[in-house]
Order: sequence, then C-alpha cells, then structure tokens
Amino acid sequence: MKTHRLTFAFQLFVTLLAAAFLMVPAGASILAGFTANYFRGVSSGLTLDWVKQVLTLYSGTIWLSIGIALGTLAATLVIALPAAWALVRRPSRLARIVEEVVTLPVAVPGLALALALILAYGAIREFRMSPAFILTGHVLYTLPFMLRAVMAVLAAVDIRSLEEGAASLGASPLQRFFHVVLPNAKGGILAGALMVVTLSIGEFNLTWMLHTPLTKTLPVGLADSYASMRLEIASAYTLVFFVMIVPLLLALQMFGRTTGSAR
Repeated sequence: MKTHRLTFAFQLFVTLLAAAFLMVPAGASILAGFTANYFRGVSSGLTLDWVKQVLTLYSGTIWLSIGIALGTLAATLVIALPAAWALVRRPSRLARIVEEVVTLPVAVPGLALALALILAYGAIREFRMSPAFILTGHVLYTLPFMLRAVMAVLAAVDIRSLEEGAASLGASPLQRFFHVVLPNAKGGILAGALMVVTLSIGEFNLTWMLHTPLTKTLPVGLADSYASMRLEIASAYTLVFFVMIVPLLLALQMFGRTTGSAR
C-alpha cells in the first residue's frame, strides 16, 4: 500500500511539474497582454487597451481565419462524406490506395505542400492573391482527418448491413445516404468537424507560405505582431488566439470522453 502511495505521489508530482512547465509561459504571456507596461510588471497597472488595439488592428485577420475555417469545414464535408461512404461500402486494394493517397498530405510537411500549390497554381494571379488559395491548402491538409473520422464510425456500425436492410425495404441510394449513412456517421462528422476547424484556425506553416499581405490569418497575424508591434500587443493577440482555440480543443476532448463512455 505504501509503495502504491509513493508511486501515485511521484506520478502526481511529475504531472504537476509538466503542467507548470507548459502553463507558466502561457500564463506569463497572457498576463503581459493585460499589463500597462510589461517591463514594469503588474505594478504599472492592468488594462484592456492592448486587447482593444488587437481587435482594432487585426479584426480583419480574425474574421478571415473564421471564414477560411468554416469554408474548409464545408469543403471537407462535401468531399469526405461521400468518399468515406464509398470506401467503407466497397473495401478493396484500390480503396486502400485511394485512402493512403488522400492521407498523404498529413505526412508531407506543410511548407512542402504549400510549395507544391504555389508551383501548380501560383501563375493564376487572381487565385494566388485570394483567400481561396489558403482555403485550398487547408482543405488538402485537413481532409484526411474528416475522412478517417467518418470512416471509423461507419466501419464500427457495419453500415453495409444497415444499407442492405434499407435497400430491401425499397430505399434508393440517395435515401440510404441521407437517412441511414448520415445519421449513423454524425459522431464521426462532429469529431472531424472539430478537428478540421481547430487545425484550420491554428495552422501556421502552410498558411505562412500561401498568404499575401491582404490574406493574413490568425497565426500569421500573431507572428507579425510579435515581429513588428509592442510586446504587450503581441501578448494580447496571444490571449485572443487562446480564447478562440481553447474552447474548440475542450469541446474535442469532451466529445472524445463522451464517445468513449458511450462505447
């Protein structure tokens, strides 16, 4: 019993130490966003002026990130749902090859993927200068996460048997898709949606290569603020970034726990 208590105490100590190692820098950065003068510390007073300046200077960047994330989500849903349905219904060597090809962007560094897009479509000036160029990169990067999430759920419920039952009752392929496949895939759709939006908002390497001065997203704006603004403004920008991304991460974690409990 004593050995178990010592082991638990050691594990708890290591966990708290690791959490402090990760959270103390983030907390210090966030606090700097509320401090009137970072170099004088909290004694200089607390203020929301830096947050207000971030919302004024970078509001376009924030809204652009949200728009691209939602556009990425819509595009991945349109592509991944029928693709996952087809790959699960007809498992074969060709299906596995297609799945691996679609998953390939996850293994390729974001910079390499961005360079490939620039080489392929950079000559189309209107496309290169538009947010649609970044959106295309985000779709390629996040599509595997949506596809795998939906495929895992459909495979777990044996969607082929459910479809065969619906077909025996006279349901058309379209009816089976909307009334059998989608309801059974909603868990994977929700998990994939949270991952896609979170990854799109937080993606930096790929976006850094694809962005222009008029198409800066949230992470690119954050890097820009640290390079060219006061430290207090950059720290306030970090706070805004956390406010946007942390709820998505918490929702993803809560969904994972709920799914695990249900199983």
